[in-house]
Amino acid sequence: MDLRNPYRDIKGQMSVEFVIIAGFMLILTCAVAAYIFDDSELTHAMAAARSGAVQGVLADSLAVYPEETFKDYIQEQPRLVSPSGVKIVKIAYENKGVNPLYNRTWIQLKIYVTGSWMDSAEQYRLGSRINYYARKSICEVFKTQNLTNVGFNPAFSDKYVFTTAGVEWV
Repeated sequence: MDLRNPYRDIKGQMSVEFVIIAGFMLILTCAVAAYIFDDSELTHAMAAARSGAVQGVLADSLAVYPEETFKDYIQEQPRLVSPSGVKIVKIAYENKGVNPLYNRTWIQLKIYVTGSWMDSAEQYRLGSRINYYARKSICEVFKTQNLTNVGFNPAFSDKYVFTTAGVEWV
């Protein structure tokens, strides 16, 4: 036994310890990566919903509507064809568990907005538009437009199904 060199590898013990530590780190990395990937998908969906909701508000602010909707609003809701100054306060979500129909985790989005001078019918119409654009944006990000209906309700990602609750005005 050579006592002059305490760092000498005695019968490969250092190599075995290195392999055990490296293996543990690999397992830990894989476990963390799977968790981060799940969170990443939900984060992307929430970012898409926010982007879509902003697009819905901008469509309102610019008074950009399809021709048929514009004619309907001129007759029934003339205030909706002028900019309203609506702002998104926040978007929250609630995990409702696994949806048995789609076999995916069901997430319900709740969008909070603030605005001025609107009655309840106008708020409902604008809220519906904001929800529509939020769901549409999620479908576009995950390329799942073919899995849903023309109202993009519900919206899908790989692991989630998204629905929207009524927009809340604060």
